[in-house]
Amino acid sequence: MKENQCNCKCKGIDPKLEKTKQIVEELKDMKGALIPILHEVQDLYGYLPEEALHIVAKELKIGMSEIYGVSTFYSLFRLEPKGEHTIRVCMGTACYVKGAQNIVDKLNSVLNVEVGKTTQDGKFTLEVARCLGSCGLAPVMMIDNRVYGKVTPDDIIKILEEYK
Repeated sequence: MKENQCNCKCKGIDPKLEKTKQIVEELKDMKGALIPILHEVQDLYGYLPEEALHIVAKELKIGMSEIYGVSTFYSLFRLEPKGEHTIRVCMGTACYVKGAQNIVDKLNSVLNVEVGKTTQDGKFTLEVARCLGSCGLAPVMMIDNRVYGKVTPDDIIKILEEYK
């Protein structure tokens, strides 16, 4: 690349992809470098986009299967963008017994989204949790950091309206 050439999207080079290369270069000699590199890349994008993972694979000289193996094994890594709001439904014993699955089913239906996925409009990501620490309020759902207790499927539409 010429020294005076613009290094931005207007010339077809994504600055985040360039930053991804820098991240790999800075960390590649570290023992067990893949996980720290993936964390840094996810911090950069908010998730692990495929084009960035191809750069990591190429620079580390490892296969995409190894990268996908690591990135899908650890629950902190995401392969798709997160929504503007994260909905978590507790599936711990108390919540499950009191109908948490019905809450998840209603959210699937109303938002047209599966657990672990983001709505088409990018507004919500739906997740389940093993425990949200509010067993006395079962079933419990959180949207971002706000807790909703004793939720019923009939409450879902009203709750979601607060975020639209």
